[in-house]
Amino acid sequence: MKGAEEQEESSSYQRVVLKNASPCHYMKVHLVLEDESIRLSAVELKHFIITGLNNLFGEVGAALTFDVLKYEEDTLTALLRVSSKGLVKLWSSLTLLGFYKSQACAFRVLQVSPFLLALTGNSRELQLD
Repeated sequence: MKGAEEQEESSSYQRVVLKNASPCHYMKVHLVLEDESIRLSAVELKHFIITGLNNLFGEVGAALTFDVLKYEEDTLTALLRVSSKGLVKLWSSLTLLGFYKSQACAFRVLQVSPFLLALTGNSRELQLD
């Protein structure tokens, strides 16, 4: 019996499951404004998002670190990087932002991925020649 126990211990293994192993997530978002002539700079966009975090989660939520990696002022499309722990907070605050300077607005989350490379292409917009 003792030999079987020793053999069982030596052949045992540990199962490791990683959830959200990536330290950050990337979001591609598009801001839709009621008045399409309004344009925001990257600084104004970041301030607007921080205001939304502050309104929903208070000062602690406003301290959430995220970066605007790329911003296209013409299309109001931005690429954001946020820590994986803060993804849900950022996403929910973007969803609940409804007004910018008394104009109705909405954020559309186009893509989310833990890999930046995954956001370089979109299979929905693929054009085959």
